[in-house]
Amino acid sequence: QVHLVESGGGLVQAGGSLRLSCVASGIIFTINDMAWYRQAPGKQRELVAKITSAGTTNYADFVKGRFTMSRDNAKNTVSLQMNSLKPEDTAVYYCTADIWREPPRLGRGDYWGQGTQVTVSS
Repeated sequence: QVHLVESGGGLVQAGGSLRLSCVASGIIFTINDMAWYRQAPGKQRELVAKITSAGTTNYADFVKGRFTMSRDNAKNTVSLQMNSLKPEDTAVYYCTADIWREPPRLGRGDYWGQGTQVTVSS
């Protein structure tokens, strides 16, 4: 089995910072793209940022210049540094990854974590 576990959420005042982390565990052959999504109450889940295995990142316009995504391939981890947080960033943040299991004949799949709550107070 493959699992993704997020950590680092919490309550912070507007203008503050949080760092989210996500670790993939299990018998993994390789991890392709990884991404962070978020879902606010009453809204659809939306892409926040994604990163390729080579480290190329893409960000949603609403976080550009404020959030930075990074990964450590050796540790199967990805992080999201969130600065200058706004109340509208309040949401449950989910980590997702495109993972090939070991052995590769078991195939690949998109795995999701359980989510971590980020609350930004005004």
